[in-house]
Amino acid sequence: MTELGVFSSLFIAHCVFNGFLSYTCTMLNIVTIHALRKTPSLPMTLKALLLSLSASDLGVGLIVQPLYVVRLIMISGEKNQTQTYTIIEHMVLITGNLFSYASFLGVVALAAERFLAIHFHLRYQEIVT
Repeated sequence: MTELGVFSSLFIAHCVFNGFLSYTCTMLNIVTIHALRKTPSLPMTLKALLLSLSASDLGVGLIVQPLYVVRLIMISGEKNQTQTYTIIEHMVLITGNLFSYASFLGVVALAAERFLAIHFHLRYQEIVT
């Protein structure tokens, strides 16, 4: 039995799990973006940071996870020596890194903004524009 044949059931489970998480991530981030746009009580800076974080997570659910599932399917089919596989591999790496960095920097900016809101609660409107 080939080395990939041993892990074929693991690849299938991984593909199904990522497909489910991709759908869940997409739907919940769409709901979050809609709710944030309809909420007038949030400050504009907080709303903008939360919207950017939801948008980057939506990109993960719409682009990165489906590409990753395609990559796993190509690996399990032992077609990982083709040019298409190489292109998909690079797309997964580039988009995965892009959206990961965007999410991380969004969380950092959100944490810094909340720190300023708590620490400088009286001068917050002067500091944050």
